[in-house]
Amino acid sequence: MSDTLGNKDQNNNKKELEQKKLRRMRLIRSLLPIVGLVLVFFLFNFLTDGKMMAKLPLAMSQVYVIMIASMGVFFIMTMGGLDFSQGSILGLSAIVVCSLSEYSIPLAIIGGILTGAAIGAINGYFYVNRKIKSFIVTICTMFLFRGLIKYLTTEAPVAGSFELIELDSTALKVSCTAAVVAVGFVFFCFTKFGTYLKAIGAGEKAAKFSGIRTDRIKFLVYVLSGAITGFAAFILSIKNGSVTSSGGNQLETQILIALVLGGMPISGGAMARFGNFIVGSLLFVVLNSGLNMIGFSIPMMQLIEGIVFLIFVAIFADRKAIHVIK
Repeated sequence: MSDTLGNKDQNNNKKELEQKKLRRMRLIRSLLPIVGLVLVFFLFNFLTDGKMMAKLPLAMSQVYVIMIASMGVFFIMTMGGLDFSQGSILGLSAIVVCSLSEYSIPLAIIGGILTGAAIGAINGYFYVNRKIKSFIVTICTMFLFRGLIKYLTTEAPVAGSFELIELDSTALKVSCTAAVVAVGFVFFCFTKFGTYLKAIGAGEKAAKFSGIRTDRIKFLVYVLSGAITGFAAFILSIKNGSVTSSGGNQLETQILIALVLGGMPISGGAMARFGNFIVGSLLFVVLNSGLNMIGFSIPMMQLIEGIVFLIFVAIFADRKAIHVIK
């Protein structure tokens, strides 16, 4: 009898130790991106003799589009999916925004959002209805719409109207970014939307058995993500004033790196935190700007960013759930 009680106590102690270890690891994972952001910023500020601090507003001008677009991909990755078509969505939506800005700015914004939502609907249809893996679908649409962007900009870049260009101001871009992030925060943290996404990411079959309409939510999330990137195209258009054949190029890679740098688990699920894409976007821009200020070439910058990306993937990857990426 005493042996049985002793074994139970040992098992309870082991469980308590495991739970403490798990809580400690979660705390480290949640703090690491923030600590990394602070350390990287001060490191580059030291290496550039204070230039990083002086040019901070210029560096931050690059974060608006990445942060807005990465929020949509954050929703997709939370439910265990991927999206490699974001750059093409941004480029094509920006073409629509610039073209329609000749008639009306509100019309241009709506046109960009609807264009992004339409491409997101295409991704969602083939992913949900045709049961094709998300990364395969989005890679296909990435090439498809990248080709369309190059075709539409063959003769010349698509320029926006003077009214559109005159909107370019830090206050407007900060306000728009903050508004989009605030709305996303409310929906993800204070409604069933975030709970459903985490449930699908943790286990789609279990989520379906619990009454969640998984197919409908997955489709709508791709539409929503496309619409969010369509709005980001408006920010890009007022910043650049025109769209070339390279518009939105490499955005999908930048978003993926930013999310992982922010602590986003590749497989999504319950470990996803809303702040992942915010901290990650800031960290990516600071890292990119710092390397540029030091004087590294683009290939060397890509090499360093790739190494950092691999390190963070190794830290934040959930090896037990990595196979469930859809």
